[in-house]
Amino acid sequence: MMSDMSRRGPDPEVRPSGSTAPSPAATRVSRRRWRDPRMVVGVVVVAACALLGATMLGGADDTVGVWAATRSMNAGEPVRQGDLVRRDVHFAAQRDADAYLSADAPLPTGSTLARPVGAGEMVPRGALGTQGSGALTEVPLSVDAEAVPLTLRVGAVVDVWVTPDDARAGGSAGGSAGDASTPRSALVFDDVAVLSAPRGGSSLGPTATRQVIVGVGRDQETRLPTSLAALAGGAVILTVQR
Repeated sequence: MMSDMSRRGPDPEVRPSGSTAPSPAATRVSRRRWRDPRMVVGVVVVAACALLGATMLGGADDTVGVWAATRSMNAGEPVRQGDLVRRDVHFAAQRDADAYLSADAPLPTGSTLARPVGAGEMVPRGALGTQGSGALTEVPLSVDAEAVPLTLRVGAVVDVWVTPDDARAGGSAGGSAGDASTPRSALVFDDVAVLSAPRGGSSLGPTATRQVIVGVGRDQETRLPTSLAALAGGAVILTVQR
């Protein structure tokens, strides 16, 4: 029968007399990461992106409050606080924001519109007047369909020109456009608002002329007699300001 020592086998703690201790693990020399140029470039790129993002987010909040119309309003109509709603808009430049009615200032008492304003449209400062100063005289114009810009709409600001009939006759007879004796087109009204511009025509087709109604302010009323005479003696042409 074998003894207990032979059953357990050799003691692992007892090394043979001729054996040597294991060699220590080798250490690898590595350079410090903060001295790696790639690490430095990466840190700079991340910092620049963070700064750019913060600048863009800060600029997104740089908005200006302006008044916009809650409904369509005609020229000469009084403007009340209930007709307006605040809109916060980001403008590229301060001069662009100054062109509209600021929502941070109280609405002037007795305000009226000098020109029509559409629903949802931001109210320009130039469209606002006071009672009495914003009164307009409606002037109907009979305009050849070909002399009306396709972009014409209610609320547009136009210049009204008249080419005398004798000027057109002279041109068809071979007169020179540069002849000083030939009457030329004349500016009758400038910067007037379009109050009505219905599409001409019927189920049979478009008509040759369209009636356009413009609103003439008090600053041009003194020229009405001369202007109406010119309108009756020539062809009307409208140019739209954009």
